[in-house]
Amino acid sequence: MRAIWKGAVAFGLVNVPVRLYAATGEHEVRLHQVHREDGGRIRYRKVCSLDGEQVEWADIAKGYETEDGELVVLTDEDFDQLPLSTEREIEVLEFVPAEQVDPILLQKTYYLEPDRTAAKPYALLRGALEQTDRVAVVKVAIRQRESMAVLRVRDKVIVLQTLLWPDEVREADFPVLDDDVSVRPQELTMASSLVESLAADFDPSQYEDAYVTALEELIAAKVSSGDTRAPAAPPEEEGSSEGGAEVVDLLAALQRSVDKARAARGEDADEGSAGAGAGSQKSSRRSASTARGATGGAAKGRASTSSSSTAKGTAKGAAKDAPASKAPAKKTAAKKAPAKKSADDGDATPARRKARSKAS
Repeated sequence: MRAIWKGAVAFGLVNVPVRLYAATGEHEVRLHQVHREDGGRIRYRKVCSLDGEQVEWADIAKGYETEDGELVVLTDEDFDQLPLSTEREIEVLEFVPAEQVDPILLQKTYYLEPDRTAAKPYALLRGALEQTDRVAVVKVAIRQRESMAVLRVRDKVIVLQTLLWPDEVREADFPVLDDDVSVRPQELTMASSLVESLAADFDPSQYEDAYVTALEELIAAKVSSGDTRAPAAPPEEEGSSEGGAEVVDLLAALQRSVDKARAARGEDADEGSAGAGAGSQKSSRRSASTARGATGGAAKGRASTSSSSTAKGTAKGAAKDAPASKAPAKKTAAKKAPAKKSADDGDATPARRKARSKAS
């Protein structure tokens, strides 16, 4: 067992260092809620009712709603400031007869184990409780919850049993119990005889949980017959190291964005997809044609460059062989000059023409 609390029992001037252990544990077959179709586990997540987002445990605080509907949020720091005088101490308040403690008040049971150095004061307290046939009424704080409790002896160990507070016990308010009901003496005698016929000393070990036993047998039978299935592997969480889920979510988000934009333009999503496919094919053909054109253009450019270089070489060779070929070019230029002059004459006035003829 593992201790859940450590402190001391204080009665009078005596302190008994002890450790607290849970004395009971429920025995049950642990069953999970699963999806009937595929066997997937049903998970419960803490979700904010306002934004629908899952909330981490570190971001959760306790809240109290007032009668006016206002919310008071209490943090761990607020609880740490509350006084708990019995936080590490089991304070003995009084010793009372055991029969005066109503069993309805009993809540949960713990064992008290003494430290090795406190064996003698522990035995002293245990002996005093046994000799006086009384229980000690105490106060204790477990997991920041202050409770009333009693200390009593069970075999050789001191047992702590927490109690409900008086206002936590409901009153039995059944008007039918106030009705006058007549019971004949013969009926009461017969009922008493039945009680005596079933009278015995209580031995809880002779009883068993028949339901749990039958459930365990049912599960064992299904296992032996092969009526089982492999548990379904849960899907990868978002943000995994492989990043697969992020890629899928990104593609889905992009597709939704495209569909939304097309819908805003009045285009059908399917038509847009078909148009996108056709556009992709046209773009592919256009790219191929462009590539071929670029290749052909480059070849033509190289051929033109080569022809030009050849022509230049031929012209240079011809010029070396026939240097007189430049003269006709000068004559042609001389012939062109009068054309300019006649153009000027056409534009000149008669007086200017007469002056020019006298001068010539």
